[in-house]
Amino acid sequence: MASKVSVRQSLGYVFIAAYLFTLFLSIFERSYLWLLLVIVPLHLVYLRNVRQGRHSILRNYPLVGYLRYFFESIRPELRQYFFESDLDGKPFSRRQRSIVYQRAKNVRETVPFGMQANSQEPGFEWIAHTMFPVHVQAKDLRVTVGGSRCKQPYSASIYNISAMSYGSLSKTAVTALSAGAKLGGFAHNTGEGGVSPFHIEGGGDLIWQIGTGYFGCRDKDGNFSEKLFKEQVAHPHIKMVEIKLSQGAKPGHGGILPAAKNTPEIAAIRKVEPYTTVASPPAHSAFSDQFTMLLYIDKLRVLSDGKPIGIKLCIGNKQEFERLCQEMKHNRIYPDFITIDGAEGGTGAAPLEFTDSLGMPLYDALAYVQHMLELYGLRDEIKLIAAGKIITGVDIIKAISLGADICYSARGMMFALGCIQALQCDSGRCPVGIATQDKNLYKGLDVADKRVRVANFHGNTIKSTIEVMEACGFASLQDITPDKIFRRVEQGQTKSFKDIYFPKKPSPSSISKNYVLN
Repeated sequence: MASKVSVRQSLGYVFIAAYLFTLFLSIFERSYLWLLLVIVPLHLVYLRNVRQGRHSILRNYPLVGYLRYFFESIRPELRQYFFESDLDGKPFSRRQRSIVYQRAKNVRETVPFGMQANSQEPGFEWIAHTMFPVHVQAKDLRVTVGGSRCKQPYSASIYNISAMSYGSLSKTAVTALSAGAKLGGFAHNTGEGGVSPFHIEGGGDLIWQIGTGYFGCRDKDGNFSEKLFKEQVAHPHIKMVEIKLSQGAKPGHGGILPAAKNTPEIAAIRKVEPYTTVASPPAHSAFSDQFTMLLYIDKLRVLSDGKPIGIKLCIGNKQEFERLCQEMKHNRIYPDFITIDGAEGGTGAAPLEFTDSLGMPLYDALAYVQHMLELYGLRDEIKLIAAGKIITGVDIIKAISLGADICYSARGMMFALGCIQALQCDSGRCPVGIATQDKNLYKGLDVADKRVRVANFHGNTIKSTIEVMEACGFASLQDITPDKIFRRVEQGQTKSFKDIYFPKKPSPSSISKNYVLN
């Protein structure tokens, strides 16, 4: 039985026929030879594809196979603009993105015709309001960070810009974020890439994040440098220091700064040699366990002349965090704050397995840390900062109900800058000039305009938080409790956050018997 002629064989016959037909026409009119300008290039593409072995689709479909790659390349745009509903976009829905855009632009943010979410679907959440709304006196919700050993406590807004390094973001994006923080009176986390001139240029309060690469305070061998740290931390814009242990998007994973991206400008900021590949290892070299980490925290507090020092981590092994609580209580050394990054946190690029399968989600992590700090009598010394998809006033209230004092937002602030969720953060081709170092792209981001939008988004989100607090009878942040927030756990059954996340009084694990709890 004769085998079926393949597409590539058929195309081969088509090209032979096209050559013969063109030559035949040229006998009568030589101008028909211009057709070869189309046929020959297509034939060369055909020959290259049928002889290569890397792409099966192009080998079997030498010309039309390119349509597959074209449609795949515009799939996010097709989905976002034509097929995605207002509620099912990921990682943020169109409804979520729209509320940020509206608040950043200071335009109408109401919605018509009622709820779109299915209130009967498991996972739906709501807050119990009161028949007798209250008035919140404070119009600028702030929390003081700094324990008993802190000499320079910082009055922080409850909503701040999360860690995003210069290098991951463009210089115009970083400047606009810092300038927006100054306008709005809130803080900007530098990310682990060091304090850049663009963080300083914006003029906002800074939280200097120090990661495993010790960028900005490292010696030539990549180890922590007390001298460089002391010089940098003395800058008046730096209000707090955050030691990054892990992040929610890729917990326990290091990173690489490729030599090509390590320009003299980046190298000067990070205190590394330009045009060399620089690794950020998964673990710190300045400490190796809970006790030595506490000693390091105390060292930084002394070197910074008493500025608040904290840690950032995504909760993984619960026993490790409980051991940290035991060491804090036993040695009477505490961080001034702990940032909890939920597994739902984002980054410009991360391995799929780390993004989808490692780390504890924010709500579970917050509740657990709150449990442990209360159990070991540490809660008065330490403030909790929550990070992970917090973009509305209701998100802030939910996080506070589970123990957070302060919240971070990275992607919300990026939306305020103009991010369209193009999902190109790891390509260097961010179309709005935020996550790119391409001058032709980042020049399109107008700092003067975007800084106002960042400040507007922050201010309107705080205003929304206060309005929800008043409707629910929360006269202050301390009045926000988990028993007033509910989730439908299955059809016909709802539970409060208190029942879900604080079902019983916490008790020490078996490893706590070596420590005195009073």
